[in-house]
Amino acid sequence: MELLDLIRTWLTGQGAPVSIAGPLGYGALLAAIILAALAINILARRYLVHFGELLCQRTRNKWDDLLNQHHLFKRLASLAPVVVFYLGVDLLLPPTEAATEFFRRLAMVFFVLTGTRVLESLLRSTRDLLSTSNIAKGRPMRGYIDAVNLIIYILAGIFIIAILTDKSPWGVLSILGGFTVVLLLVFKDTILGFVASLQLAGHDMVRIGDWIEMPKYGADGDVIDVSIHTVKVQNWDKTITTIPTYALVSDTFKNWRGMSESGGRRIKRSLFLDMNSIKFCTDEMLERFSRFQLLKDYLAAKQEEIARFNRDHAVDSSVIINGRCQTNIGVFRAYVIAYLKKHPKIHQDMTFLVRHLEPGPNGLPLQIYVFSNDQVWANYEAIQADIFDHLLAVIPEFELRLFQNPTGHDFRAGLTPAA
Repeated sequence: MELLDLIRTWLTGQGAPVSIAGPLGYGALLAAIILAALAINILARRYLVHFGELLCQRTRNKWDDLLNQHHLFKRLASLAPVVVFYLGVDLLLPPTEAATEFFRRLAMVFFVLTGTRVLESLLRSTRDLLSTSNIAKGRPMRGYIDAVNLIIYILAGIFIIAILTDKSPWGVLSILGGFTVVLLLVFKDTILGFVASLQLAGHDMVRIGDWIEMPKYGADGDVIDVSIHTVKVQNWDKTITTIPTYALVSDTFKNWRGMSESGGRRIKRSLFLDMNSIKFCTDEMLERFSRFQLLKDYLAAKQEEIARFNRDHAVDSSVIINGRCQTNIGVFRAYVIAYLKKHPKIHQDMTFLVRHLEPGPNGLPLQIYVFSNDQVWANYEAIQADIFDHLLAVIPEFELRLFQNPTGHDFRAGLTPAA
């Protein structure tokens, strides 16, 4: 105030009218404050930012590189001119003037905005740092950070309104409460995404790197990003599918993480056998089967067990259906079990089934339900194909036939007269 009086006195001494000397002096002081703020801004950006970037380059830590990457030092430098402007207005301009109060509140608004951007840089740096650490590996850290960032921006908006209207933040909140319905309509997607992201994280429903399937949105691949609004899935054909975050809570989807963590990948496929080819084994058949290395011990033990049973029960072996007798399909099933037990790519500690399903129009399904110990898609498909290549080739050795609907070749063969 004293400095403004000195300027006014000097201007009137130079012949300026009293009515003009006051505004001129006020404008001169305001211009000096603005110039000082601009000078501090240039110095802060030239020296503070340069010093921070240089310090980050000389250290081996990763977190300070992330701070530099997200422009923390530049945004901190932007606080300096705002502080200088606020202090200059508060100290040099008369507090009774309406313009002084306006400039003071304007400086406070810029301070809140700049401080919010500084906090945003810190949050983004924290997100990137946590996403590469073992503590939060695979977890949707972006959803957490976006939620906190949203809360900070909402609080910043409330403080700005409170500064401009000269009301307490609680008073602003009470006013906004009357517009709850309007706010819910305007920010419906944001609110749904915010709640959904908390549910996904709290219940550990999906993580970055999970393989998920969601046919409704055409998604079948790895999750590469989880934010407050969207979840991005990179499909196996390298396309990107974007799913609303709340859709993962309201709709159903399949997460293959359990399969990945189990160490095995399921093979579930059936061979459809022609039931007309199923029969009892003769002595010649059993002798031939015993030359199969995988069946030699099994057949010897099984034949001894059957002979003992039939002897103990005085079975009349002249009729083949009396007592117990081996069948070609039973021997084949034993061969499949022995073959898979010896297979190096089959997980022996997980579910292992070779079973009959209910017979149907397409024959008798012999289902193989096992797990491979290699989860890589290409390797898994190769393992599955190799197993069924072999089994399809050995089925005729057991005098069994696969069921197959007639083709044009079958009809032509039937119409060709016998030689």
